[in-house]
Amino acid sequence: MSVRITTVTKELPPYTRSTSEILPFVSQWLEGQEERFKRKVLKIFENAAVDKRYGIMSIEEVFTATSFEAKNDIYIREAKKMGSSVLQKALKKAAWAPDSLDYIITVSCTGIMIPSLDAYLINELNLRQDIVRLPVTEMGCAAGVSGIIYAKNFLKANPRKRAAVIAVESPTATFQLNDYSMTNIVSAAIFGDGAACALLSSEKEATGPRIVGDGMYHFYDSTNMMGFKLRNTGLQMILNPSVPETIAIHFPKIINPFLEKNGRTINDITNLIFHPGGKKIVHTVEQLFGSMGKNIDDTKEILKEYGNMSSVTILYVLEKFMNRNPKKGDTGLMLSFGPGFSAQRVLLEW
Repeated sequence: MSVRITTVTKELPPYTRSTSEILPFVSQWLEGQEERFKRKVLKIFENAAVDKRYGIMSIEEVFTATSFEAKNDIYIREAKKMGSSVLQKALKKAAWAPDSLDYIITVSCTGIMIPSLDAYLINELNLRQDIVRLPVTEMGCAAGVSGIIYAKNFLKANPRKRAAVIAVESPTATFQLNDYSMTNIVSAAIFGDGAACALLSSEKEATGPRIVGDGMYHFYDSTNMMGFKLRNTGLQMILNPSVPETIAIHFPKIINPFLEKNGRTINDITNLIFHPGGKKIVHTVEQLFGSMGKNIDDTKEILKEYGNMSSVTILYVLEKFMNRNPKKGDTGLMLSFGPGFSAQRVLLEW
């Protein structure tokens, strides 16, 4: 019995802005700062490899001193809208009835909702009363792959069932107006908002890539590398500049044993479905995979068009691959990194 990813869909927030449109607001935000620092910050935005991103708030709202409560209220309102819309899109694309779902996983780390998003989706779409819920809230950028892994494990244990993984993120709501640290600036330069949904099935007649294997790799003593601090002004980003270097050191242990365990080598992998954490991480992984004769061009394209949307982004990359209708026998390696510090991997075969 196999588990397959039947379909993936995406949903974009109501506001969009190019990097060139953001720069005047950044300049205004930097008023009173030293000129050399201002030039450095603007260069960071210009060179972030992100041409455009979408947001749940207008650019004026992002650069306004709103409270944590006000920003989180916007997050809740928009998460409900995007989550409902992207799940309905996915169900329509797969020709599944809402009440055919057995398992629902919602993924987000950029706001706080209790009850979690899945509870609202059950009411909004009239899902079954006995549907199994799992909210994944604190795994950051890795959680899109984590959600796929949890859904696969549930379906593997429960033949002829269906699952939905819905990821909704709004990193722009975490921007700290009075924080001029490099971490806050870099995160503002690379992040955007978005939503995605993947539908999975353990039915015999299910279509889409088969999940061949999955795994998590945890870096010891690295809990300070990535995450959020809860402040009165909201969620303040933690992003250690040593992340790319740490990934490079661990890379062989992350990739090779995982593929060997599943009877593959890197030469057997057709598609690299990598989460674009940011320009430096992409550059590091591109060099590592490039030395193996592989590329992550689609990852770079998603970063350019949408920015890093935390857990959502890898599902955008996956959708891009799936829309190409890969041929039978093609393989895909999903890979993302997140707080913990950890690497999440899924091996696919079409």
